[in-house]
Amino acid sequence: MYYFSRHYQIRFIGKSPEPINSTNFLTMNPIEAFQFIADPEKTGQLVSLFIGVGTLSLTSWLGYLATRRIVLRMILKIVKRTRATWDDQLIESKMLDKLSYITPAWIVLSGVGFVPGLPQLVIQVVEQVALACMALSVGLAVSALLTAANAIYEQDYPQAKARPIKGYVQILQIAVFAILAIVVTAILLDQDFTVFLGGVGAMSAVLLLVFRDTILSLVASLQITSNDMIRVGDWVEMPQFNADGDVIDVALHTVKIQNWDKTITTIPTHKFIEGSFRNWRGMQNSGGRRIKRAIFIDLNSVKFLTDKEIAHLSKYEFLQDYMAGKNEELATQGDRQLGGASVIPNLRKLTNVGTFRAYVLHYLRKNSRIHQDMTLLVRQLASGSQGLPLEIYCFASDTRWAVYEDIQSDIFDHLIAILPEFALRVFQEPSGNDVQDLLRSHGDSSDGVSES
Repeated sequence: MYYFSRHYQIRFIGKSPEPINSTNFLTMNPIEAFQFIADPEKTGQLVSLFIGVGTLSLTSWLGYLATRRIVLRMILKIVKRTRATWDDQLIESKMLDKLSYITPAWIVLSGVGFVPGLPQLVIQVVEQVALACMALSVGLAVSALLTAANAIYEQDYPQAKARPIKGYVQILQIAVFAILAIVVTAILLDQDFTVFLGGVGAMSAVLLLVFRDTILSLVASLQITSNDMIRVGDWVEMPQFNADGDVIDVALHTVKIQNWDKTITTIPTHKFIEGSFRNWRGMQNSGGRRIKRAIFIDLNSVKFLTDKEIAHLSKYEFLQDYMAGKNEELATQGDRQLGGASVIPNLRKLTNVGTFRAYVLHYLRKNSRIHQDMTLLVRQLASGSQGLPLEIYCFASDTRWAVYEDIQSDIFDHLIAILPEFALRVFQEPSGNDVQDLLRSHGDSSDGVSES
């Protein structure tokens, strides 16, 4: 039997075994140790000490194995047979694994006082360490339980996306770890918990003032690590610090980013928690990099296709099925037109810009360098002073920068070059040379009129 004393230590009720040695073997010099071993009676005491320590160590190890391989496996089999999903989250959170360390610590705590020949100081230290290990195991299990509770909430409750509780769970986990640190420290230092807590409270104000930046960076580092926000090698973009490049170092106080121009930007770690930044790791891991660019078409070149142009465009491989389907659709609709000769029918005909949009879509779907399992769109945006934007939205199948730019350039090289086949023109604002050519041609025409 044992109980918590005023200083939260373990003490045994009743008469504990007296140390069997009058001289501490652990503090002997070599000569005294040899004389001790040469004495048969003292040698027997030393053997008893080793046997007791070995028995206690073996018992705690067997208790740990029994807990892991018998109790936990039985619980795992029961969980697998149930239809509920919340117990699966408890298993995945490793809560039971953390609780399993209580068994060997409790065995050591209960049995160290019965080992013959151990000095009282050693017994006290071992008891304190074992009790601290039990407290640590319980604290880690509570933290895992909170993680499992958040996972159960996100899995089983529809309102989880609109009202997440992850932030509250993290606050509770920080509180658990803070209390755990105080309890473990109080046990190891053999101090009263309340007295130790009061001392910590008195020093916290000074620590906050002196080590403000260090504390902020420490908390930020823990959040960055636990949430896996930044890794060395990630491409990170932080415009407020003019940082755009690869992370080369993540330290307690700073994060170093090597920009694409080979300059290095050093950013305080806590700024990644206070502000926003973009991490391109998701793009790199997805296997596709977005292409989002528009071709601005001159509105004056948009028109209906003539029969000759339709016949010409129908020869293109990418447009054969599209043109055949559209011609059949329009022919069917034309047969349904009603009205006399004085009624103008609905002029639904093929347009060059619509046909070009269909060509671009089929061209991208047949392009092996475009990721076909991701979003692929060819859409018209609102027209404006720069013409009609035809936007290409797709993903390149290679995320490497140079290869990505090559894929994107090849696509738009081809599309701009083939525009005249559809009687379309790219919009381009007039330059100084265009104005000079216009004035020169106007001047030539004026001279010709005056001479005549």
